[in-house]
Amino acid sequence: MCDLQVSFLILHMILYEDDFVVAVAKPNNMLVHHSAMARNQSEAQTLVEILFETFGKHFYPMHRLDRKTSGIVLCAKEKQYVSAFQELFITNQIEKVYYGVVRGFSPEKGTIDSPVKGRDATVHKDALTHFETVTTIELPIPVQPFETSRYSLVKLLPNTGRMHQLRIHLNKISHPLIGDPKYGDRYHNRMFQAEFEIFELFLHAASLSFVHPFLQKPMVIPCSFPRHWHKISEKCNWDLTDDC
Repeated sequence: MCDLQVSFLILHMILYEDDFVVAVAKPNNMLVHHSAMARNQSEAQTLVEILFETFGKHFYPMHRLDRKTSGIVLCAKEKQYVSAFQELFITNQIEKVYYGVVRGFSPEKGTIDSPVKGRDATVHKDALTHFETVTTIELPIPVQPFETSRYSLVKLLPNTGRMHQLRIHLNKISHPLIGDPKYGDRYHNRMFQAEFEIFELFLHAASLSFVHPFLQKPMVIPCSFPRHWHKISEKCNWDLTDDC
């Protein structure tokens, strides 16, 4: 990626910045940083690498998003600032709001309390997710074994931050996310690919709300939906600005 492309990308990715932190909109299919769990993506440019190329300094992500998940990532500008923000995440003082598109008509609201495996992939850890169904649609497009296809737009509020938590939890209640290659429904994923030419995962980190640990002021940082979300909202006649 050339310098001009990187600068243009970063210009549209910065959501908020102060002396302590920067909030960045991560696109789909981009790693936050390299890890042993993403060996197949070792050559792809990461979010922290793009930030380094643009600003000439290291940034320190204080939480993670899956490669396929889009949305807001909070990065400290100096290592010494990390612990104060991470304490907010650990003590659940940051409200994280996600949106997803799932298979079927999900319940009006609910709570999923089901342990998931930690990053060491051996120990199950407590995980809690609250959800609300924003709207639903039934499309006249057959998906095996039915003659039509049903989908829900859901708002997700995780109380914990386990790896793949939202993807696992939605699969657990039989409403997997569309575009999820691991926990999703391959027939519905294929329909979205064939009918709409959409291959991305429908999971978006839409906002973070917290009291800034250094500035001592309430913060609400929103993150706009990426292009494939607007494409499907037009197909389904969903207004993302009203409820999201």
